[in-house]
Amino acid sequence: MKEETTPNTDAEEQTPHRGIKSYVVRSGRMTQAQRRGLEDVFPRLGLTHEQGRLDLEALFGRRAPCVVEIGFGMGGSLFEQAMANPGTEFIGIEVHPPGVGKLLDDVDKAGLSNVRVYREDALAVLDDCLPAESVDTLQLFFPDPWPKKRHHKRRIVQPAFLARVHRVLRPGGCFHMATDWQPYAEYMVETMSEAPGFVTMACDGDYVPRPDFRPLTKFETRGERLGHGVWDLMYQRIN
Repeated sequence: MKEETTPNTDAEEQTPHRGIKSYVVRSGRMTQAQRRGLEDVFPRLGLTHEQGRLDLEALFGRRAPCVVEIGFGMGGSLFEQAMANPGTEFIGIEVHPPGVGKLLDDVDKAGLSNVRVYREDALAVLDDCLPAESVDTLQLFFPDPWPKKRHHKRRIVQPAFLARVHRVLRPGGCFHMATDWQPYAEYMVETMSEAPGFVTMACDGDYVPRPDFRPLTKFETRGERLGHGVWDLMYQRIN
C-alpha cells in the first residue's frame, strides 16, 4: 500500500511540531463508492484527531486484540484481515481520501463492526490518540521509500517514529513492516538495530517469510510478475 505521492521535490513540507512529512497528498477523482464512504460512512466509522485519546474498549464495545495499520492505501489488505479475523479490532490510518472512502465503503457493505479509520497524519494519531501499550500489532506495509538520498529525511521509519511505535505497542507486541525496495529494507534493518526496546522476530537473518495473515496486494502481485522482491520485517517490543 504505497503512499500516494506527487513527483519528488526539494521543498520540505512540515507538520507543526512534527517535522518533515513522509507523504504528499495528491488530488484525484473519486468514484461514487469512495465518495459514499467519506460522506456517509465516515461519520459512523471514522475517527478524528480532535477526539483525542481513545478508549478502545468503549470504542468497540469489547476488549479484544488491536491491530493498527499505517498507510493502508486503498485498504484491500486491511479489509481482508478484518474479514478473516472478526475477533480482532482494526484501526487504519491513511491521508489519501479515495483510499479512506474505498475502505469505508467496503467495510460498510460487508457489515463489519471491527474496523475504524483515521484520515489523519499518523504521527499525530500515535502521539495524541492511541493510548500507551494499547496496540498488539502495528503494520507498515509498502511505505514510500523516497529512494533519492536527498529525500531520505522524508522516510517514515526514523528514530522518532520508532519511539512512538514503541510507546503504543504492548510489551510483546509486534511491529510488522514490508517493502519492495531492497535499499529501504536494508535501511529499516539498520535503523531498527539501533532502536531501543525491539528485537527481530526473524529466525534466520533479518527478514521473515511473508506471513499467511498478510494478504497479497494488487501492487505486490504486479511486482512479483515483474520479478520484484518483497521483504517482510517483524520486530517484537521487549520492554
